[in-house]
Amino acid sequence: MIDRRCFSATALLAVGGLAADRAAALAGRRPKRTTGATQLPALLDDLEHRTFRWFWDTGNPANGLVPDSWPNPAFCSIAAVGFALTAYPIGVARGWISRSAARARTLATVRFFDRAPQGPAADGVTGHQGFFYHFLHMDSGLRYGDVELSSVDSTMLFLGMLFAAEYFDQDHPDEREIGRLARAIYARADWEWFRRGAAAISMGWHPGQGFIARSWDGYNEGMMVNLLALGSPTHPVAANIWDAWCAPYPQCWRGSGDTRRLAFAPMFGHQYSQMWIDFRGIRDAAMRAAGLDYFENSRRETWAQRSYAIRNPMGWDGYSRDVWGLTACVGPADVEHDFKGTQRSFRSYSARGPIDEPDGYDDGTIAPTAAIGSLAFAPEIVVPATLAMHARYGPWLYGDYGFYDAFNPSFRWSDKPVQLGVVDPARGWVSRNYLGIDQGPILGAIANAKEDFIWRTMRRSGPIRLGLQRAGFTGGWLAA
Repeated sequence: MIDRRCFSATALLAVGGLAADRAAALAGRRPKRTTGATQLPALLDDLEHRTFRWFWDTGNPANGLVPDSWPNPAFCSIAAVGFALTAYPIGVARGWISRSAARARTLATVRFFDRAPQGPAADGVTGHQGFFYHFLHMDSGLRYGDVELSSVDSTMLFLGMLFAAEYFDQDHPDEREIGRLARAIYARADWEWFRRGAAAISMGWHPGQGFIARSWDGYNEGMMVNLLALGSPTHPVAANIWDAWCAPYPQCWRGSGDTRRLAFAPMFGHQYSQMWIDFRGIRDAAMRAAGLDYFENSRRETWAQRSYAIRNPMGWDGYSRDVWGLTACVGPADVEHDFKGTQRSFRSYSARGPIDEPDGYDDGTIAPTAAIGSLAFAPEIVVPATLAMHARYGPWLYGDYGFYDAFNPSFRWSDKPVQLGVVDPARGWVSRNYLGIDQGPILGAIANAKEDFIWRTMRRSGPIRLGLQRAGFTGGWLAA
């Protein structure tokens, strides 16, 4: 059973190495960047365990597919499967499951994707050209509805597989098969096909309709797409794709001095690539010119999100120095309502972030994953945020599998229909759902903050190293 202890925010003061950083944070100063393992309060251990259990309990053991969300698991998200493949070794390291159990679930997963039907048809397939559809039926694994063949969600699936290939490295027939199949599945992806003769890779493709017009360029989660495309052993794209990726950077810069950063409003854009890839101390041409690396960039963006909550330009309820975090998440509903004399628009699922940054939108909906998924970047402000959300909201926000996906203290209208949640007249709306792509960054950030768990494993991955080198990254662990 999961420990249901209560935790106090004062526990932070007993955490080695964080007390001084907490004092700096309260004073508005940025302490020096974190580069090593971090000792964390007991709440983070409990949260890590609960979040891991979400992946283990909700997945289909027969084929390894994991629901997009729970408790309404209508379909699988292939990105959530990538996070799950990363979660299983964390469970082994913490003693929550055996290596043999993790190995069996992982092997079932890679065997399924290895054998899954591919082709250009709209139905009866799981993918095409080595990529996979965004959502799949949980049992059959076939395309769900009219969703797109997704380059970015396939990338997260591949990253989970490459992590599994590196972790399961013992001289055991099942572990050898995991490594062989995981690398073979990634190697089948035809990245040049997805580039379709253009400068950058398309975000997706639909049978009978063709490629989505938007491409992966500019600063966002697409960094990992381009790096895996560059590192492919069989279908690599030309190295100049990184120039196309960086070309829109001039429009992305925000701040000055030690706040200057490449901005992207939803925090997931900073977290996804960096959950698997260690960007500390390595730089491409753009970062060499800027005098920082992408890890430091994301650290500054984490601070910027907190600063935005303190400023709270839209006047939402509940925002503070210790309750903050905007990203893509579920929301209360697609409605409009008067809020403090101003008509405001609210959304259900949507990307959210500071309104003065690229792709910014703010309807008062806070997602715990936005802050906690940045734990490895800035523990000195993320730990207090985690403790404060738990202390303030307790079981209303924290359930069997950790923090519910999102909450909105400003949305208090019980007469309005809401999606996937409940409204409390005093505390506002809260989701009663968990999303795999929001659970994954929480689990990964805790594991990396504790001991570089995912980063040090992925530094051994040949495609990751090759992709970074072909993109022009130098220094740090790449020089070793």
